Amino acid sequence: MMGARHHGSPPDLAAPRVYGGATVVEGSMTQGAGQGPVRTETLRDFRVPPYAQQTPVPPPEEPVGRPEPAVPLFQQQPPSGHPEAPAPLTPPPAPGAATYSGDEPDGYTPTERDLPVIQRGDTVKLPTVEPVAAEIPEGPGPLYVVGDVHGYLDELLGALRAQGLIDESGNWAAGTARLWFLGDFTDRGPDGIGVIDLVMRLSAEAAAAGGYCKALMGNHELLLIGAKRFADTPVNSGAGTATFQAAWLLNGGQKADMDRLQDVHLQWMSRLDAIEQEDDHLLMHSDTTAYLEYGDSIEAVNDTVHAILNRGDADECWDLFRKFTKRFAFRDESGPQAARELLSAYGGQRVVHGHSPIPYLLGEVGTEDGEEDSRPVVEGPHVYADGLAIAMDGGVTMAGKLLVQQLPLHD
Repeated sequence: MMGARHHGSPPDLAAPRVYGGATVVEGSMTQGAGQGPVRTETLRDFRVPPYAQQTPVPPPEEPVGRPEPAVPLFQQQPPSGHPEAPAPLTPPPAPGAATYSGDEPDGYTPTERDLPVIQRGDTVKLPTVEPVAAEIPEGPGPLYVVGDVHGYLDELLGALRAQGLIDESGNWAAGTARLWFLGDFTDRGPDGIGVIDLVMRLSAEAAAAGGYCKALMGNHELLLIGAKRFADTPVNSGAGTATFQAAWLLNGGQKADMDRLQDVHLQWMSRLDAIEQEDDHLLMHSDTTAYLEYGDSIEAVNDTVHAILNRGDADECWDLFRKFTKRFAFRDESGPQAARELLSAYGGQRVVHGHSPIPYLLGEVGTEDGEEDSRPVVEGPHVYADGLAIAMDGGVTMAGKLLVQQLPLHD
């Protein structure tokens, strides 16, 4: 079932709300750092509520009791040919073996066969088979990126199949291809943990095939980690007291995901990088310049994020989540400059991000009546900011489209 839809632009709420016993302060949304007084940040992130194996034959049992003593040499039988030597014993035929009765049919001679008779000294020449070297592609395979999934497992499987990345059984089928998920695997949709399990499995299968499947940290990964680790622990939101638990529920947290969340999922999410460069593409989850506050290189940013999560300080983790929730840094007139600032710091020719749904970037949103013709029209990724940014969140939570795109993408 697809998610609900919204009228107009995202809600801007200025007053605090009491949710789950804690006050959650919501504001309007802002561009990234240094983008001017366009809109202020929010922590409400476009909420949309809900062979067979045969049994082996056991070996014969060892005889019970003391073994028979060895026969002394002087008691051994006389050698073959001696008058007192017994007749040689003929071993029984093996099970299933053909037996020979000694009676040949009329006209039979050993040489009257349809098979060739090879005499001593004959030589048989076998055909020469030249070894065929396996064709190994040179260099990395094609590059693909996946936008926000938000628990929509069936839609993800369909999109990956459409690109030939998995087969009908959901197994990796793309060889040496490279696949990057841009984050936000859970919340709002029906099976966020199923999505994480799929990505983890595809990572192993792709590596075995010579490719890879990797993922970035989204703000909803930070939110789910926080809700599990800190629950209702008060944190300083900068405008009052909040909790991860309340924010998680407000942003589409699903009880089924929390019930199925295991340590292996938490460890996997905690080790995700926040930003990476592939070819000429700077990959990140959020369309914000807040990454610049965590380091002047890709390695520095990722190290800083991992260190914050490892320290386990609730307030520090909340601040990280809050900054990764910022959006729209590349949308307005100052967008190209914001993109250039990130590309200058971290490399690449284009920013590729998720986080902000394309229908909101374009001002196209769905309605509440659920009519088919009211769905946001998302044909593919949105290239904008003078061609310096590519948006990959197709708005699957608002009946848009879950995007899987091969890069490079041309305007």
